[in-house]
Amino acid sequence: MPFELRALALTCSLKPSPTPSSSELLARQVLDELAGHGVRGESVRVVDHRVNPGVTVDTGQGDAWPQLREKLVAADILVLSTPTWVGHMSSVAQRVLERINAELSETDDEGRPSMYGKVAVIAVVGNEDGAHKIVADCAQALSDCGFTLPATGSTYWNSEAMNPKDYIDLDSTPEAVATTTATVARNAAHLARLLRERPYPSP
Repeated sequence: MPFELRALALTCSLKPSPTPSSSELLARQVLDELAGHGVRGESVRVVDHRVNPGVTVDTGQGDAWPQLREKLVAADILVLSTPTWVGHMSSVAQRVLERINAELSETDDEGRPSMYGKVAVIAVVGNEDGAHKIVADCAQALSDCGFTLPATGSTYWNSEAMNPKDYIDLDSTPEAVATTTATVARNAAHLARLLRERPYPSP
């Protein structure tokens, strides 16, 4: 199948490359599934780049967000992948959402918010409960910024409470996670094609 769409995974692990990361693994599994639906994917580990705090498109010299934003603008699908820390998304994911918030002031050539027409999905891993809350927080923020989320717009894995096992250390992907990840990719690719063919109306 030819690659018709593009996806960008912003992996919000606290671990810089090349340290193994469960968030990176799940993000790449989503991208692998998307590839089967004609979507070319790229994963970026955000902590490898200097992304300054702020709510603007560019905070000035040394800020790496403008380069990451170029990839985001070129993508049809955003995969936001984050670990769970103290019951919340990582601080890196929070910063990414804060920087994406700047898109509320940006518009396309038709006057629509810049992220209109883009699909977002969410991937969460962790050793404690909290995935549902993280998905809810991310979904609200992404929707506010103009992204569209498909049905079954998230995939996640949480270990048992008080169990230190990481997703990356599992012998195989649990069937429920694999099935959900496949559904996320299938629905995201479908929705991205619909939005490309029938964009939201301009104001």
